[in-house]
Amino acid sequence: MLKALFHKVMIIAGLNKFSLIDYPGKLAAVVFTQGCSFRCPFCHNPELIKVLSAKQAKNARPDTEVLEFLQKRVGKLDGVVITGGEPTLQKDLGEFIKKIKSMGFLVKLDSYGYNYKILSELLKQGNIDYVAMDIKHSPSKYNQATGVEVNIENIRQSVKIIQNSGVDYEFRTTCVPTIHQESDFEEIADWLAGSKRYFLQEYRDIKTLDPTLPNRTKGKTLDLEKIRQNITDRFEYVGIRR
Repeated sequence: MLKALFHKVMIIAGLNKFSLIDYPGKLAAVVFTQGCSFRCPFCHNPELIKVLSAKQAKNARPDTEVLEFLQKRVGKLDGVVITGGEPTLQKDLGEFIKKIKSMGFLVKLDSYGYNYKILSELLKQGNIDYVAMDIKHSPSKYNQATGVEVNIENIRQSVKIIQNSGVDYEFRTTCVPTIHQESDFEEIADWLAGSKRYFLQEYRDIKTLDPTLPNRTKGKTLDLEKIRQNITDRFEYVGIRR
């Protein structure tokens, strides 16, 4: 079973000062938090996985520095994306989001959805404008994608919370040959049926937590357009990100 790992302060390991792709339709800065309790072999930010102190985290910066930067971008950026790692492992996340909202920014939260109680509380606070939750696999095969044993009911709870939150949202899956099969997406679609948006994200082997994964996926592909067509009737929108 997974244990939640919380910090006394926000551990911010990176800042992308300008992005056109991380917040749909918005100009945004992207804040990367340190630490994750999943070990997805296809993770493209493996340097952010370890739960470290502010002193240990590579390129760590105090949240005050990030907030000072954002203050200078008021009127120039539309929003801020908080991603990771896994942001819900940060004890002061709610206060950090509140400070960002007080400047007038929209806030998008990226999450793996395991800490559903924390996610629920954050959404109730009313300071999040968009949520993107990673759906790692079909419920029956979730552990194959996370690299650790998870309680799938935690994930199911987060899905329901997001669907009923009134906050704009998307679900998304990184589609990895050998880890996913085309048939898996039928189960995912049945599970998430009725959701606003679902994105199929193309796997890239440029950088992965498991260094052997690119060798296993070499020459193998998933037909994302075929998958999209097969499941599009169960969502308001199904997109492909390459």
